[in-house]
Formats: sequence, structure tokens, C-alpha cells
Amino acid sequence: TLYAAERGILKKSCNILNASLLFLIAFSTGYFISKNNLPPYYIPFSLVPMLAMLLFSNMEIAVVISLGASVSLAWSSLNPLQLIMLFLTSAVISAKFSTNARKRTTVIKAGLATGITQAVVFIATSFAPDKNTFFQGGLFIVNGIASSMIVLGILPVFEYLFKALTNISLLELADFHHPLLELLVQEAPGTYHHSLIVGNLSETASRAIGANPLLSRVGSYYHDIGKLQKPEYFSENQDREKNRHDELAPNMSKLVIMNHVKEGLELAKKYRINPVLIDFIEQHHGKSLVYYFYRRALENPEEDQEIQEEGFRYPGPKPNSKETAIVLLADSVEAAARAMKDPTPSKIEELVHKVINNKFIDGQLDECDLTLKDLEKISAVFIKLLCGIYHSRATYPEEENGRNNHKEPSKESPSGPKEN
Repeated sequence: TLYAAERGILKKSCNILNASLLFLIAFSTGYFISKNNLPPYYIPFSLVPMLAMLLFSNMEIAVVISLGASVSLAWSSLNPLQLIMLFLTSAVISAKFSTNARKRTTVIKAGLATGITQAVVFIATSFAPDKNTFFQGGLFIVNGIASSMIVLGILPVFEYLFKALTNISLLELADFHHPLLELLVQEAPGTYHHSLIVGNLSETASRAIGANPLLSRVGSYYHDIGKLQKPEYFSENQDREKNRHDELAPNMSKLVIMNHVKEGLELAKKYRINPVLIDFIEQHHGKSLVYYFYRRALENPEEDQEIQEEGFRYPGPKPNSKETAIVLLADSVEAAARAMKDPTPSKIEELVHKVINNKFIDGQLDECDLTLKDLEKISAVFIKLLCGIYHSRATYPEEENGRNNHKEPSKESPSGPKEN
């Protein structure tokens, strides 16, 4: 574990304590079975590697823990080389086949593949293979499948202990029957639609740069749940003929807009949303400037009032992962594109580059790992998708002889101040 920490293998989501607990499980089960002179096919070789892969999506963690356990247990085995080979091959195969697992059947298949590999390694490293050796090899296949079933059973416990979120759990959170998402549909349909588009943008952009696309999509669904408290004050939910902010001073308006982050955090805690998703709620604006109301405050200053830019910035923190940074960018470009009149591909391209450049120059991406090359790929994805969503519609002429005077209406973005 210390070696893994020194080499930088451990990720933010897997600290020394988490890795040590997984190592302890692998070592203690192996030691107990070896000490009681039980056959090696009783050892759940692939249990810890699969857990590590599902929880942290890092094959190096799985291999290092298995290597440590195998070396620690080798002295108690009559065939130490065989034990080490079984641990290492199980780690590599189980981690490989369970990578990005979104279905429980994927984990079972990973267990089957690992079991078959274990059987081959066991037979190949046995001193004098006979009928009993081949029979035991068959039991290794059962071992792999049984280990995968145990993993599925105890996975929720480790998600809770490690505050981790697997793809399987993310798919459960993506269910639109979740109470918070149902509330969005009923109370803030505009925000719900906005979140869906942000989710599509974020997922595609994440896939393009090698980030976690499912995490980005699900994080997008929940990033604006704080707007449930006062949905009518946000542009996507406003009546086109009435703007609630016309009745408020700029300072009050910015407080209402900025407060949706705080209220989102409170709702997330109330509904026990995983802390990984809470990051999207807290970081999706970073420390951005609420420019619309800042400009209004400068144009119409109140008496004896000093307008400071810092007072019109979100409290942060800034995005600290690729996924949260992508959602910040997707949220901003979607809101800006929706407000455009007569959008064209060239206008959308210019807008996307402008929004992303502004966020970069403003320092909102300083604490994440996005590179300039990543930003170019993200821009290309946003432009392509937004052009498909918000391109100008043709106005169809009326049919002659009055047979049909219906004309396809062109869609315009709702007016009103933008929170971005």
C-alpha cells in the first residue's frame, strides 16, 4: 500500500486506508484457508480485484493489492509460484473484464472468465496433473463465478464505506423515477429539459477525452436541483411575458440566483445523494461571475453602494475533476445557445469558443486536469450537438387556395436573465 502511494497509483477516491482494507481482506481470507489446509480453490482470488475495479476503475490498484497478498501468503503454500500466478492472473483478468461494468451480468461474465483462467493456470502449474487435478480445475471455475456473486452482494457496503459510486449505482440514480428528478419534471420542467441537454453534452464530451461519461451524465441530471426552491426566477422556467427579476434590485436577484447552489446541497443531503454527485451541485458554477446582474448593478447603482465584482461571484469551489469541469462548460454553453436568436452553425461555433475561452481565462478550470487539447475536443463536441439542437428552422409557406393556412412556427429561446 505504501509502495502504491509513493508511486502515485492510489487515486483520490482510493486512499491508503481503503487500499489497506482491501489488502487485509485478500490476505486474511487467504491466510485462514491456507492455515486450515483447505484446497486453494477455496480462496476468492478475484473478489478484491473486482471490488477495486468497480469502486475505483483502476487496474493498477487491483494488481498491486493482489501482488502484495500473494507474496505475503506464498510462504504458507506448498507451491508458492502457483499461488502467486493464481493471484496475479485473477487480478488482471477480473479487472479487465469488469472495466466500466454497467450491468450485473458483466460482473458475472468477468467471474466466469476469471474462473476459466484460474483453472488453466492451476493445471499448468501443477506438479503432476491427473484426473483429480482437472476436477479441481473445474472447481476453480465455480470459484470465479461464486466470487463475482459475492462481489455483487457486498458492493453496496463498500460503496457506503468508501463513499464511492460505481457505474451500476449511477444507472440506478439515472432512473427518472428518482424523487428529485420527478420533482424537477413537475415543478421546474424547463430546468429538467436543460439538465437533459447538459447531460447529453457532458456525456459525449467526456467520452471524447477519456473521462467517465456516465458520471458526467448523471451528475448533470442533479446539478441544478437547487432551482426547485424558486424555479420561476430562472430563465428556462419563466413566462416569456413576465420576468420576476424586473421587480428586484440586482443585489437581490444575484442572491436568488446564487443561492440555488446552497439549496441544491441541502436537498442533496436531505435525499442522501452520494457525495460524488454533490460535487456537481457545488462546483458547476465554480467561482464564476453572475455577469448579467453585475452589469445591471453597475448601470443602476444604489446610493452609497460600492459595486464589487467579488460580491457577484459564486462561492465555489472550482471544479476539481474532468467530469465536473465538463458539466460547468456544458451548463454555460447550453444556457447561452438557448438564448440566441436565429442561431446558425457559425454563430454557435463562435459562441462555444467564446464561452469556453472566457471560463479558461477567468481561471475556472485551474483546479482540474483538462488540457488545451481536451478543450478543443470538448468544443468540437458541443458545436456539433448544439448545431443539431438549436439550428434555425425553415419557415414553410402557406399552401395555395386556403387549403391549409397552418405555418410551422419557428422556435425562439425564452428571454430573461441567465444565471451563467
